[in-house]
Amino acid sequence: MKIQINHLAKMEGHASFIGALENGDVRQAKIITEEGVRLVEGCLQGKSMYDAHVITMRICGICPIVHNLTSIKAMEDILGAKVSQQTVKLRKLMELAQLIHSHAMHLYFLSLPDFLDYNDTVKMIKKYPKEAQIALRLREFGNLLNEAIGGRAIHPLNNWLGGFKVLPDIKELRNIQSQTEKTLSEAIKLANFFAKLKYPKFERKTEFVSLYHPKEYAIYDGQLITSIGKKYTPQKFYQKMQEVEEKGAMAKRALWFDTHFMVGALARVNNHGHQLNNEAKKIWQKVHGKKKVYNTFYNVLAQAVEVVHCVEEVQKILKALRLKEEKIKDFKIKPGQGLAVVEAPRGVLFHQYEINKQGRIVKANVITPTVMFLGNLEDDLAEYLPKIKAMSEKKRRNYLRMLIRAYDPCISCATH
Repeated sequence: MKIQINHLAKMEGHASFIGALENGDVRQAKIITEEGVRLVEGCLQGKSMYDAHVITMRICGICPIVHNLTSIKAMEDILGAKVSQQTVKLRKLMELAQLIHSHAMHLYFLSLPDFLDYNDTVKMIKKYPKEAQIALRLREFGNLLNEAIGGRAIHPLNNWLGGFKVLPDIKELRNIQSQTEKTLSEAIKLANFFAKLKYPKFERKTEFVSLYHPKEYAIYDGQLITSIGKKYTPQKFYQKMQEVEEKGAMAKRALWFDTHFMVGALARVNNHGHQLNNEAKKIWQKVHGKKKVYNTFYNVLAQAVEVVHCVEEVQKILKALRLKEEKIKDFKIKPGQGLAVVEAPRGVLFHQYEINKQGRIVKANVITPTVMFLGNLEDDLAEYLPKIKAMSEKKRRNYLRMLIRAYDPCISCATH
């Protein structure tokens, strides 16, 4: 039996799926990336180190902030540059806003139609208009915050190596702070809505990888932690990770000790869900308690829970934030290599650069979350196919799409 889905809609970028069963055994379960490679890493060679964060944030229109931040952090790693706690807090706010914006879009407009069996999203919106309005307002909240801090909602201008060229207007931030109570209330409503959805039964044990910090739910900095509790410095993890090129594939696959692994919201919640803020933790534990969840359909609920957590975190940071003028220091350019990692909405994101003594980029390497989890997604699909072979062709295709979209793949990032 051959299963072919020529176009996977409702996800960032273009991809298709080919699966094959023979006598009940899986012969093929492949995500085919249809989007052309854009060779951003090659385009960066010869460019100034100050151009990297401006160029790489164009990799994706959904998650430009995290590329911007990771690139800046990698260059600061080369220079040995230390930034102020104020800069770190503002960058965290930008990343939190990115997570809220991206998750809200994926949750309602891309994944929810699968769970409610709607092919037509417009019809679903008419049936669930309140939830649609909440998702839109959450996205707007994220945009407002990034516009206030970065100068633009999508491609920020103010964030720079060593700090911020222009500080946000504190009155604007206080206005956003005044909206957080209502925004949190709506985020909780949306998460509770997703907690009540019927998730398909499926379980496959896998390795979850995420950032870890002992004092917080890590998204900006920390070590890498696996689901069995092993911790690695970003440098050590990066050195052991393999990027594999497959013939004809537009996106690479990543391996960790020759094994596929999962990154993203479910990985984060599984690895350090005990560090979620209170309201978010209550929603997750009401459904799953404290146990690890190996059903990757629940990546969707994990995203909804993270939206609540992120709004709570924004509320805490803004409440304590006091801005003071800071001048960006002049850094002495020196040749070297640098590495940085942050949590993008879809999981761990690495940027690695080498520059020469003129501050020109000699080498660049970006490893995106989708590259890391594509192999794991295909392993899930291979395990899932035999379980749904008795379904009608239409229903089988719908469940395959649902599993693929639950991962929230970004093909644009994968084919950077």
